[in-house]
Amino acid sequence: MCTGKCSRFIGLALLPMAFICIIANVLLIFPNGETKWTDHITMQVWLMAGVGGAGLFMLCPSCNAIRAGGKGCCGKGCCGNRCRMLRSMISSIFGGLGSFYCLAVSGTALNDGPLCNFNNQTGKASDWVRYNYLFNQSSWDLCIQPPNIVLWHIVLFSMLLGLGAIEFVLCAIQIVNGLMGIMCGDCRKKGNVSKLSRAQF
Repeated sequence: MCTGKCSRFIGLALLPMAFICIIANVLLIFPNGETKWTDHITMQVWLMAGVGGAGLFMLCPSCNAIRAGGKGCCGKGCCGNRCRMLRSMISSIFGGLGSFYCLAVSGTALNDGPLCNFNNQTGKASDWVRYNYLFNQSSWDLCIQPPNIVLWHIVLFSMLLGLGAIEFVLCAIQIVNGLMGIMCGDCRKKGNVSKLSRAQF
């Protein structure tokens, strides 16, 4: 696979993952799909690792990678797509930092657990605590409010953790691919590039 095709593949893979991360983080703000629990969500949710780090922060490297593997090159003539590869490589470095941020926040959130109420009779602030729950599934039912918060917390933060890891790997691959594209250029034939350039303009 040439550097241009690889860039396009990575960019098209990163784009939907970024939107999924944004949606997952927004859902975490509304436990059980309800707005009344927003005062009782953890700090990791408010850090917006899915919206920022693995979401909006990932759109730039995604779009740059798609452009690097797209039609044409840098203006008239052909520089082997090196300019777009350079932009893609630089933006992938920042994308890797954003995905690493999402990994760190999601891992911490899964380790610490959700904020939940064990005693729904008083509803005092002191009743809302976090507990070590991840490897003790029998204790999940002890968390009364918000309903199903433990499963909600695990599924969504696991999605962020997994997608953040995949994004990090793809950004690392694109950094190497972009560097190869800068040094060697795009492997597409000049005739094909010229046709694509004329089609673009």
